[in-house]
Amino acid sequence: MAFTLPALPYAFTALEPSIDARTMEIHHDKHHAAYVNNLNGALEKAPELQSKSLDDLLQHLDSVPEAIRATVRNNGGGHWNHSMFWEIMAPNAGGEPTGKLADAIKKSFGDFATFKTQFADAAAKRFGSGWAWLVKDGSTLTISSTPNQDTPVMEGKHPILGVDVWEHAYYLKYQNKRPDYVAAWWNVVNWPEVGRRFEA
Repeated sequence: MAFTLPALPYAFTALEPSIDARTMEIHHDKHHAAYVNNLNGALEKAPELQSKSLDDLLQHLDSVPEAIRATVRNNGGGHWNHSMFWEIMAPNAGGEPTGKLADAIKKSFGDFATFKTQFADAAAKRFGSGWAWLVKDGSTLTISSTPNQDTPVMEGKHPILGVDVWEHAYYLKYQNKRPDYVAAWWNVVNWPEVGRRFEA
């Protein structure tokens, strides 16, 4: 069964002024759509893989035929990452997490401010294109980053928060000032959804 582009759960303008409407429109309707189309195109050459879930494909890339493996890795990863990205942002969001997630952040990093600094640092220092992640590892949380459209899912891990630091995610508004984009992005983080993913 072909993969489909998920609808944005809010309007293109909903994350203004932190993320501008034009960036959201291009990011969702062009970039994410291209990942879905390219992934489906690659899987047409391997009908035996078409019934697999996205997680299954990404966790077992070694079982994908070599001729399409890079395409599935890049575009499947892009589809997974962006599908999560839209959901862990929301209008009228930001602030700090509560409940079990807040407790886990405190246990793993000492306090929320320290976590925020370390996460922003991972995002700012990711060379070239990629992502920074908050990953659930048993009862603890770790911060990591990946290049391109790689995702911790490929290593069997459970990311619960991720920020896209490809230039297409911020360049129209922030140009080369990636740290400014990351600083603004905290204002739209949907902590209830991140908490749901943590407890799932």
